[in-house]
Amino acid sequence: MIFKNFDFVKHRNKFFTFSIVLSILGIISLFVFGLNLGIDFASGTRVDLQAKHPLSINEVTAEFEKMGFRTERPVLSGQNHNIASVTLRDVLSQKEEVKVKADIKEKFGVEPNVSKVSPQIGRELAKNAFWAVLISSVFIIIYVWIRFEFLQGLAAVIALLHDAFFIISVFSLLHLEVNIVFIAAVLTIVGYSINDTIVTFDRIRENMQNRKKKAKTFEDLADIINTSIRQTLVRSINTVVTVLIAVIALMIFGSHEIWTFNVAIFVGLICGVYSSIFIASPLWAVMKFQYMKKERKRKKLPQVQS
Repeated sequence: MIFKNFDFVKHRNKFFTFSIVLSILGIISLFVFGLNLGIDFASGTRVDLQAKHPLSINEVTAEFEKMGFRTERPVLSGQNHNIASVTLRDVLSQKEEVKVKADIKEKFGVEPNVSKVSPQIGRELAKNAFWAVLISSVFIIIYVWIRFEFLQGLAAVIALLHDAFFIISVFSLLHLEVNIVFIAAVLTIVGYSINDTIVTFDRIRENMQNRKKKAKTFEDLADIINTSIRQTLVRSINTVVTVLIAVIALMIFGSHEIWTFNVAIFVGLICGVYSSIFIASPLWAVMKFQYMKKERKRKKLPQVQS
């Protein structure tokens, strides 16, 4: 295997630098391009219609322009492309909604389904999504702290935030729509990534307990981590590749409605296995060694007697 003799900890600064550079590029992308927020988080109206004949994007767009509405690019689905989803950035009034339903029914023979999200609801959904990610991160730290130690929990969450931010950066750069489905994908990736990280940390704990001598130097920690990563590497790669096969199949043959979900999962899986191997464990080694040095200094200080 290519990583059989690879020193993951020795080359940690290269991976840290690579991740920092990607994060900076992501920040620049967010400032320059922002996020393409769907109506779930911004506000607007979604019109779903199912015609009795195949539709075209130009036909659907022209009908809404005829009614005086500018739309995002319609999304066609269905076996014969007879289903269309149209996003309007404005929240329709009751009068406008009635007009849209009447005109669409007259043109296509069916009454559409109209869903509206007000700015207040959009802000509430965005706030709830933020709290969902934050609370899950806190509980991950607590769980890993109880099962392993606090520093490993901290390293795991930093790796998770690294993954989540990278997915957000990719969506900003490609101007893909960010909606509730996107949040579901991010939380799914959090689960996959923390699973890989915990498996590696569990092996690190076992190897530390099985050593005859307690790890005292950074080289001792590095040797344990490199051994543990090599022992779990095949399992991590096999798990991700298996899921990637399914995700790629869904990207090719799946419905357009879950396209953003599949893209987020695809990017997140690759980023997750990268952070679990090259970020979480080496980062823990650095923090653990700094903690060990502080503990040794504290024990050497003379005790002040009262």
